[in-house]
Amino acid sequence: MFKPGLALAALCATLLFPPLPSAAQTRVADVIRLDILDGGPTGRGTLLAAVRLTLADGWKTYWRAPGDAGIPPRFDWRRSRNLGGVSITWPAPEVLDQAGMQVIGYRGGLVLPLEVTPAQPDRPVRLRGRVELGICRDICIPGTLKFDHQLDPQAPRSPAIAAALARRPYSAAEAGVTGATCQLAPTAQAGTMRLDARIAMPPAGGHEVAVIEPGAPHLWAVVTGTRRDGDHLEVTGNIASASGGAFALDRSALRFTVLGRDHAVDIRGCTSR
Repeated sequence: MFKPGLALAALCATLLFPPLPSAAQTRVADVIRLDILDGGPTGRGTLLAAVRLTLADGWKTYWRAPGDAGIPPRFDWRRSRNLGGVSITWPAPEVLDQAGMQVIGYRGGLVLPLEVTPAQPDRPVRLRGRVELGICRDICIPGTLKFDHQLDPQAPRSPAIAAALARRPYSAAEAGVTGATCQLAPTAQAGTMRLDARIAMPPAGGHEVAVIEPGAPHLWAVVTGTRRDGDHLEVTGNIASASGGAFALDRSALRFTVLGRDHAVDIRGCTSR
């Protein structure tokens, strides 16, 4: 389930890559539009829906882990009615260049599928809230978009939602991942640990890029290297604490996403051996 909260990566990205002064002349409403799509019932007592973001030509927005810079979408659902929970499926993003930095996101637009659980199954669900996000072209601007939509439980299947669900990363089992190990070591910088991961998996195609998510809101991960060694992908990175102090890392909460030319792979957790 999606839980709102400001990730440390988003905060650091905002500090490292602030909006340019000319961004004040660009209105968010001129370059991005938000719609809620209905997808009908799932057969599990839940409803399908999606947030559709349509961007003007040349603009991009960010994935949940934006890379070297960027602000990921952050949703506030608190004004919704009869909402028991929301599960988000993120379509596989692209690796993009932003002023010489590597960012992870989407160009042109995004359909973000939602599986909505009603608090009371026999009552309608109204999705009402807002999303905070960053959008970039030659300039970068933060924006807030509001939404208010009552879901239609009888809506037909949406082709746009089906297409977005088909773009999700493969699971580890689907991609043939047979294991993932990771070693941790302290660094000279306080509050930072080095992570060395070795993932047994077939190639995802072309140049593979890995993203690490630490699994805790007070931790921030940066990938420093990704290389292929036969049937294994080796990923190195640093994980830092927001407090700058010592921290414990739960290996089972680590999440690796490998982005390749042919597909993406979502790998949950690793072991010490």
